[in-house]
Amino acid sequence: MEQKSVRESVVSTWSNDVTPSLSGLIAIPALSPAFDADWASTGHLAAAVQHVRTYLEGRDLPGARIEVVELEGRSPLLYVDVPATPGATGNSTVLMYGHLDKQPPVGGWSEGLDPWTPVIRDGRLYGRGSVDDGYSGYAASAALEAVHAAGGEHARIALLLETGEESGSPDLPAYLEHLSERLGEVGLVVCLDAGGMDYERLWLTTSLRGMVHLTVNVQLLATAQHSGLASGVVASSFRVLRQLLERIENAETGEIKLSELNVEVPASRRAEIEAVAEVAPDALRTAFPLVSGGKTVSEDALELLLNNYWRPTLSIIGGEGLPVPAEAGNVLRQSTTLTLSFRLPPTAIADEALAAIKRVLTTDVPYGAKVTIADGQQAENGWNAPEEAAWLTDALRRVDDEVFGRPHRATGMGGTIPFMGMLGEKYPEAQFLVTGACGADSNIHVPDEWLNLDYAQQVTEAVAHVLDAHARG
Repeated sequence: MEQKSVRESVVSTWSNDVTPSLSGLIAIPALSPAFDADWASTGHLAAAVQHVRTYLEGRDLPGARIEVVELEGRSPLLYVDVPATPGATGNSTVLMYGHLDKQPPVGGWSEGLDPWTPVIRDGRLYGRGSVDDGYSGYAASAALEAVHAAGGEHARIALLLETGEESGSPDLPAYLEHLSERLGEVGLVVCLDAGGMDYERLWLTTSLRGMVHLTVNVQLLATAQHSGLASGVVASSFRVLRQLLERIENAETGEIKLSELNVEVPASRRAEIEAVAEVAPDALRTAFPLVSGGKTVSEDALELLLNNYWRPTLSIIGGEGLPVPAEAGNVLRQSTTLTLSFRLPPTAIADEALAAIKRVLTTDVPYGAKVTIADGQQAENGWNAPEEAAWLTDALRRVDDEVFGRPHRATGMGGTIPFMGMLGEKYPEAQFLVTGACGADSNIHVPDEWLNLDYAQQVTEAVAHVLDAHARG
């Protein structure tokens, strides 16, 4: 395809059509079901789906079928099926993915900004869901329009926009199964729910960490006791829990000791991470708002990247049984409860990791304390991209030269996108393009979320070129 035509189409579509409609989507408080138990009656998710559906129905997507799919008791999904262009080779489907549900608004937005009020300042579109990732369906359709405008080709496209991603995509497996026959053989997956370290190049995500989440309670006393009378005789439940956690994590280094949670970093992924450390040596070290004098766990960029992408970590994300300081009496409490969140390397097996953690927490417990693991444990596998096909390598080089003017970079992501693990298992032969417009400072999930409009357009251009290259084989 001729790059000038691609760019002109994308810029025109974003300026005249995408940005106004995306602004309207931002105004809909479409909280994910985990944050709105009454989502079915409030109707915000349905409104978001209908808003984007109306936009897509007005676009020039020849032969497109656009429908809302809603299985009983599950949040809705927008499904768009676009036939292949006549010159496309092969019969595989391109599965394009995004989501329309949002995180809670969260207080503390800057003056003049609001989660449900779209504001454009200095090329940034502010509002909840702007970059995470309400823009994705718009970018997908704009990329297809650019392919047509530039005389390119694309295979059959299946665009899925779900409404439960921010809740862990609990309904997505059912929808994938429901649509399985219609999707057919998937040869390429394009996920626009990611991003990178800067806005100067295309960033690919080639791995995602998995997750284990559980809540553990340690109890030694049947009832709480006066600390002056019982301490030194009965161990604190907090100390017992500290001992148990020390079996799992080295408190000084953060190293996780269990073999089931550790893997060898593949050589190809390590090489990618080393390349990222060269172009963005301070990206992670300066990404987070530390207190005055605070430091990251290492000053070495490569170590931080490896820690975040391929090494297991433990975070204590909740607790119970501890009174607030103003109400803390001289009492030896009967129990302590902590919620543990483990991030796993992409190729670790989450169920085996969970089993190992539970075994360590409940075996040979100090002082015979009672350990209870609460219901509701979670174990999600990560994802590691397959080896890149030659056609995709060539397409990315063209994107580097013609769209961004500098080499792309591939890196991992410390978080989990359950959808990618599902698709990796369901379509093991497919190629994956996991990218997006999110930058390190895009403020996803927190106040002042914003989308870099120019960069989103460049990502759209890149997707158009990849779709054309895939269709030509």
